[in-house]
Amino acid sequence: MTKSKDKREKVSVASEIDRVEERRLRCHDSIERAEFRRRREELSDQDRQSLEDEMTIMNERMQKYDKELEVLRGENRRNMMLSVALLAVSALFYYAFIHY
Repeated sequence: MTKSKDKREKVSVASEIDRVEERRLRCHDSIERAEFRRRREELSDQDRQSLEDEMTIMNERMQKYDKELEVLRGENRRNMMLSVALLAVSALFYYAFIHY
């Protein structure tokens, strides 16, 4: 379990965002296909219920992915601000100690 967690920690936030967005897109496509099938096909009550259950599960997954994306984007924003701050501090040191 720690090996998979270690591998996941080595992945950049941007690639993690891309991975979650890809999963969310696949989930969204599955929902669209299920909705199309529900509208176009004559389904028995049992088939219709199982299709609606599947759509409910997919909607829950989409909500989970949306929350995960929100967290990842916040982390990405924080990392960007940290990078900008480090660049500003480096530039300040350069101009204060090297340039003068």
